[in-house]
Amino acid sequence: MKQSLEATTELKMTTNARLDRIEEKLDNLTEAMVSLARAEEKIIGIKEDQTNMYDRMNRFSEKLDNIERQVQDNAQTVKVINKLFWVAVIAVAGSIAAQMWM
Repeated sequence: MKQSLEATTELKMTTNARLDRIEEKLDNLTEAMVSLARAEEKIIGIKEDQTNMYDRMNRFSEKLDNIERQVQDNAQTVKVINKLFWVAVIAVAGSIAAQMWM
C-alpha cells in the first residue's frame, strides 16, 4: 500500500509539473499573440502613413506640374516682350538716324 501511495504521489507531482509547463507555454503563447497584435497595429499605422505620404507627394507633383506650365507661359511672354523691346529700340534708332541724315 505504501508503494501505491508513493506511486500516486509521484504521479500527482509529475502531472502537476506537466500542467505547470503547459501553463507556462500557454502564457508564452499569450504574450506572443499580444506582441503580434501590437506589431500588426504598428504595421497598419505605418501603411496609413505611407498612403498619406503618397497622396501628399501626388498633390505636390500636380502643383509642380502647374508651376511648370506657368513658367513656360511666362517664358513665352518674356520672349515676346523682349522682341517688342528690340523692335522699339531699332525703330527709335532708325528714326534718329533718319533725322540726322535728312
